[in-house]
Amino acid sequence: MLRCLVTGATGYIGGRLVPELLGAGYQVRCLARTPAKLRDHPWARDVEVVRGDVTDAGSLGEAMRDVDVAYYLVHALTTGSGFEETDRQAAENFSGQARAAGVRRIVYLGGLTPAGVPERDLSAHLRSRAEVGRVFLRSGAPATVLRAAVIIGSGSASFEMLRYLTERLPVMVTPSWVGTRIQPVAVRDVLRYLVGSAEMPGSVSRTFDIGGPDVVTYEEMMHRYAAVANLPDRFIVRVPMLTPRLSSLWIGLVTPVPQSLARPLAESLRHEVVCREHDIARYVPDPPGTPIGFDRALALALQRVRDAQVATRWSSASLPGAPSDPLPTDPAWAGGSLYCDRRARTVDASREALWRVIEGIGGENGWYSFPLAWAVRGWLDRLAGGAGLRRGRRDAARLRVGDSLDFWRVEEIEPGRLLRLRAEMRLPGLAWLEMYAEGDGNGPTRYRQRALFHPRGLLGHMYWWGVSPFHALVFGGMARNIATAAGRADAAREAHRAD
Repeated sequence: MLRCLVTGATGYIGGRLVPELLGAGYQVRCLARTPAKLRDHPWARDVEVVRGDVTDAGSLGEAMRDVDVAYYLVHALTTGSGFEETDRQAAENFSGQARAAGVRRIVYLGGLTPAGVPERDLSAHLRSRAEVGRVFLRSGAPATVLRAAVIIGSGSASFEMLRYLTERLPVMVTPSWVGTRIQPVAVRDVLRYLVGSAEMPGSVSRTFDIGGPDVVTYEEMMHRYAAVANLPDRFIVRVPMLTPRLSSLWIGLVTPVPQSLARPLAESLRHEVVCREHDIARYVPDPPGTPIGFDRALALALQRVRDAQVATRWSSASLPGAPSDPLPTDPAWAGGSLYCDRRARTVDASREALWRVIEGIGGENGWYSFPLAWAVRGWLDRLAGGAGLRRGRRDAARLRVGDSLDFWRVEEIEPGRLLRLRAEMRLPGLAWLEMYAEGDGNGPTRYRQRALFHPRGLLGHMYWWGVSPFHALVFGGMARNIATAAGRADAAREAHRAD
């Protein structure tokens, strides 16, 4: 039985690859900086999870022990300086430890680079993906480097960008890159190639271009999305002056994809990215009906969204701060000042009914207070390049640690008792929102809420005192309305039972 190590299991592709490997009969070990982010996945009990970081060579040694195949699914999502060096060093750490441990194969999913374009003219992110692939190919261990362009699947950043642009803008003024030819690939095919790469012959060590059967422009993709989604056709006008930076601002305002991720996506579309070969089929044969066509990939992704069966999302990969950041569970003196807004309400409902309201917060259900204030805060965050409120929820009713939730992320969840969210909006400090359901059935049910803020510098203190006059309206209204919603839901459930 093959033993596989998966890095990036908290991310979009990694979180989907793990159950596929388990289904193929392989043993799986996951490397994660924050193992708790994996604990609520349905496959969590079937894998071994080790704490580690690809930028820390020392933590990789134990993770590589007795591993046959090591999957590298880690990518920098930043646009800041220095990420290329960090990517390269992480890849060298990984390849060095894999070679030392006798790993039989490294499998890496990178980006498809355009033919005939000097590497210096590529975007920094495509250059970095290409360099990481070269690191693995010269590592001394057999390597499979898969190169994909746009991945289409429910929850992928490319799909979400396409979906929101098309659905929200019946008339679009677009940059010239919408005329660039692209060869998208369905996420199901990507996963099939990743799993199949595990048993390639040891003599094979090379790159493989992977793509679907359709070569289209981004403009065609939007027209075809509209057709598959039963929307009126879109009217698209191209203009030459929208640079990748301006495009990323436009994408960030219209879609849930933040500017920091939209920019590398836009930059990667400046050049034609079409597969130059399909040699992967020699080693991972394509069953009938595959590779999946673009329209069918869209239909499958849309069906997943409509059925609320999105297993992972692009935003799963974001990390809620540095390990050294203070936590709301730290002592009061740790990390400096910690401001707190506390609210509590007695709830005329069962604890279970209250918990259902708490766990269902955000997304389409909103935040139970002053919707305009939340909307304005979301728009301001988008203008500042933050997440905004558009990320929504992965699942309409259930949350797990690591889920993105509008401009929050689930940092801790104790089912039936506690939901702790960590803010990912642009702030001069760190912020959390905690919601508790309390009661044992013998007394009243209590809802307890804490909003916490750890300021950074004078601006952080000024921010807290500047917004504190609105806390009674926002946080007080939230506590009151959550209690009311729980009571109504419990009453409706009891009435239904009586019928």
